[in-house]
Amino acid sequence: MTCLSVNVNKIAVLRNSRGGHEPDVLHAARTCLDAGAHGITVHPRPDRRHITTEDVLALSTLTQQRGVEFNIEGNPFAPPREGYPGLLPLCAQTRPAQATLVPDGDGQITSDHGFDFARDGERLRPLIADLKAMGCRVSLFVDAGNPLLEQAAVIGADRIELYTGPYAEAYASGDAQAELALFAAAARRAQAVGLGVNAGHDLSQDNLAAFLAAVPDVLEVSIGHALISEALYAGMTPTVQAYLAITHSSTRAIG
Repeated sequence: MTCLSVNVNKIAVLRNSRGGHEPDVLHAARTCLDAGAHGITVHPRPDRRHITTEDVLALSTLTQQRGVEFNIEGNPFAPPREGYPGLLPLCAQTRPAQATLVPDGDGQITSDHGFDFARDGERLRPLIADLKAMGCRVSLFVDAGNPLLEQAAVIGADRIELYTGPYAEAYASGDAQAELALFAAAARRAQAVGLGVNAGHDLSQDNLAAFLAAVPDVLEVSIGHALISEALYAGMTPTVQAYLAITHSSTRAIG
C-alpha cells in the first residue's frame, strides 16, 4: 500500500486571499484525516504566501494527537525572516515525522526541480544530520533523471521524493511511457542503495494509478493542488477516499 499525505497549502492560499480564518486549514486537515488520509503535508515559504508558521504549529499538534505523519517541506538554505524562523528551527519546534528538503526559491510559483547534488550535496549533509538528530525522517526532492541520485543516500537521507511534474505533463499529452520507464528506473536505483521512495507534484486521480502501477514500491505520495481542486466539485471526504482507493491498490506498506 502507498500512503497518502494531503498537502493543505491550497486551503491556506484561499484563506490568505481574503484574510481572516476561512477556509480553516485545521478543519480541512481534520476532514482529510477523518476520511482516512495517512498524513498531512505543508510547505511553508518565507514569504508566508500560504501556510504560515502558526499553521505549522497547529497542524503539528493535530497530527501528534491523531498519531499520523506530519511532513514539512521546505528549502533548508532559505534564511529566516520576520514570521518565518527557517526550516530547521521550525522542525525543531514541531518535530515532524518527515522533513522533505526542496530547493525552491521565493520567485517560484511552485517547486519545479530537484537538488543538484554536485553543487548542494555537501551543504545538505550536516543539515540532514541535524534533522535526523531531531527524530525526523529526511527526504530529498529529486528529479528522476538525476545522474547522482544515489548521492542522497551517501549524504544521509532516508528517502527521496521524485518530482513527478514531467510525468504528469507527459500523461496529459497522451504518451507517458518513456517517463514511466525513467521514473521506474529512478525508483530502483534509489532502492538499490537503501533509499525509500516518495513521489509528488501534479499527481491526480487521472494519472496516479498508472504511476503506481509502473513505479515499484512507492511508499508515499504527497498530493495537494489536484486533490483540493477536485474537492471543490466532489467534496473533501469523497475526494480523499477516491485517492485512497487508488493508493490501496499498491502493495507495499510505509516503512
